[in-house]
Amino acid sequence: MARKDVQLDHGIILDMIEPRSTVLDLGCGNGDLLYLLIKEKGVHGQGIEIDNQEIYRCVAKGLNVFHGDVDSGLAEFGDKTFDYVVLNQSLQQILHVDKVLIDALRVGKKVVVGFPNFAHYKSRLQMFFQGRTPVTGPLPYQWYETPNLHFLSISDFKRYCRIKGINIERSAYIGQARKIHFIPNLLAQAGIFLISK
Repeated sequence: MARKDVQLDHGIILDMIEPRSTVLDLGCGNGDLLYLLIKEKGVHGQGIEIDNQEIYRCVAKGLNVFHGDVDSGLAEFGDKTFDYVVLNQSLQQILHVDKVLIDALRVGKKVVVGFPNFAHYKSRLQMFFQGRTPVTGPLPYQWYETPNLHFLSISDFKRYCRIKGINIERSAYIGQARKIHFIPNLLAQAGIFLISK
């Protein structure tokens, strides 16, 4: 797979994860990221997904994915079982964010978190001028059909990490088709963080 064919967020996560490491992908969806990590980095990967249709897509790719609800916890995994736990585009859909992040940091030596930035300028403009919940590329759902339970910003997540004593080892911010390096809370559509405890 040519690097130009890789989704921007997947490419950034690929760069954050060391070759031949162990990875647990929480809310792995159709398995595209997990498949990429196995193919490109030789990781030993495992996924957890709640949607049966997505699990079928993962199995069709030859992935090791279990049916489970991330909100139920990760009690079946011991401390530091994995080198990395990945929560890409799933954090905002989790009911008990604090509990899941604490558990992910217990199970993984490092955690990769990626989420849409609700404070992106397009969202702000829609809220200001239309007075309605924004619908944008990274937040494509109407308020009544969204799977998202939490609408957080890049600044919210950084503040959360400070309060909880979580180390941000690396971060990257992305726009529609490129990395964002300036005022990410305003200009980035999504943030990706490598964190540890």
